[in-house]
Amino acid sequence: MKLTAKQLNRFLFFKLPSAYWCGVRVATLTKTMCVAKVKLNWFNQNPFQSIYFAVLAMTAELATGALVIKLTRETGHKFSTLVLGTQAEFTKKAVGKIYFKCHEGVSIQKGIDAELLYGEGTQFTLESIGTDETGAIVASFKFTWSIKLKE
Repeated sequence: MKLTAKQLNRFLFFKLPSAYWCGVRVATLTKTMCVAKVKLNWFNQNPFQSIYFAVLAMTAELATGALVIKLTRETGHKFSTLVLGTQAEFTKKAVGKIYFKCHEGVSIQKGIDAELLYGEGTQFTLESIGTDETGAIVASFKFTWSIKLKE
């Protein structure tokens, strides 16, 4: 079954309601990239009238995780997936609409291919860059993912 942005947003509502109510959404999802977005509102702001860092982290992680889910599902095999680590850098106050983009579908596919070939567990690090409406970088995240074939 082909996974779409609309299906992932429905998934957020039922399985990750905290992200959904904070306004986190998948905007675009292809085999090579994912764009997740969030808009500043009263529910996701911090005392400094910008988006709370945890909401930015949820949005950034979704941009990488949606790609991992899409590409592992398309193999027809079942995988265990886990975030092993994260790094973050915040460079500008996050106000307005923020878009996190992950263009690492090719890296994920290489990891999946290695796991299908060797079946020993595979790790890869994916970057998600957050920009505001002007295109200025607000934050960048790196997530280390682990995937392993289920038996």
